[in-house]
Amino acid sequence: MDLRITVEDLVEVSAARARAEAVEWAAMIGFRDAELARIVRIERPMQRLVETAGIAKEISLAMGLSEGQVVQRLAAAERLTEHAPLTWMSFISGSIDAARAKEISLALGRLERAESRTRLDETVVPYAETHTVAELRRWLKRFVVRVEADLAADRANAEREKRHVEVAHLDDGMAWLSAYLPSHHAAAMEARLRREAKALGAGDDRSKAQREADALVDLVVNGTTDTTSTEPGLRADIAVTIDAKVVTSLTSGHAASADGSWSVPAEWVLDSALAGEALWHRLLVDPIIGDTLAHQYVGRFAPDILARAIAFRDGTCSGDGCLRPAAECDLDHVEPWPDGRTEGSNLDPKCRREHALKGHGVLERILARHHARGRGNHRVRHRPPPEPDRSELEHVLAWRLADRLRL
Repeated sequence: MDLRITVEDLVEVSAARARAEAVEWAAMIGFRDAELARIVRIERPMQRLVETAGIAKEISLAMGLSEGQVVQRLAAAERLTEHAPLTWMSFISGSIDAARAKEISLALGRLERAESRTRLDETVVPYAETHTVAELRRWLKRFVVRVEADLAADRANAEREKRHVEVAHLDDGMAWLSAYLPSHHAAAMEARLRREAKALGAGDDRSKAQREADALVDLVVNGTTDTTSTEPGLRADIAVTIDAKVVTSLTSGHAASADGSWSVPAEWVLDSALAGEALWHRLLVDPIIGDTLAHQYVGRFAPDILARAIAFRDGTCSGDGCLRPAAECDLDHVEPWPDGRTEGSNLDPKCRREHALKGHGVLERILARHHARGRGNHRVRHRPPPEPDRSELEHVLAWRLADRLRL
């Protein structure tokens, strides 16, 4: 008997699992609705309340889930069936699984307009079918900000009011320190800790994680990790993208990190820039081909200035599903060197694993197999549309910044 498992078998198993998850969600909804129909006929209000509260408990015991899991799945299924019928049908058919359905449901919960939810339902399934859950989560974040850009700042400002720090003391003399902060502040803190840990690394027996933890304590308690340092404030390199129309006008918008993992209202970033809280880089690309720099470098290895520009441009590893920051990746020649030149249009960030897979021909074989089935979606570097005249743009930008400074 031939028991070999093929790639097609794996695909079908995945689809069968997704269909089973959808059946589970639908059964939970069906049971809940039947119970609600029974409970509504109970005369005593308190009894109805208690019976309703017990629905999740009964489902959790029957299915071996926690009540929290039951509540989350019921809420997700309800949002999908009510606001995203196309997504729900894709879930039922096995095209997307429960993890992706949950992320889409959460995005539906953040949208405030019916037309926005309809637009999401009409566009999200093709992306969800061909991308990882982490990639889908970032896509949904960008979608919510983009489709309801006029509400994004209000949502962010409301969340900003909830910022806080928590300390949870654990066993063995240890504790968790957590903080709910604006993303651009947290990103600046992360960059500072990495820099301090690296500076402490020479001849230090502590691990990188330990150095970062100790640097945090020093910075909070002592104000610096070096008692001889006179460097003021919090400084770090942060790469964000902001639409030119947002910078040069009074329209609302957002600033997104280079790797797409977070975004904040653009006004927060502009205020930080004017206050001198960060070091900002001006990155220009060719409006037609998107080349990072017009200058070509001789030799195999890109200089630091080009490597940093490419890291800011691409954000993450160019491999499918890989979210390793581009600054921690190798620069791979799309057309191999020396035939391929060392310039922005021929360089892609690749993590060490992706780079090794490509170098040994494994990546090409995997992608060819998946593309043949129409399921592959190897990432193509974004090429921006033509920009407006830069001299006019920069004039308006300079005027606006000067005006803000006068305020």
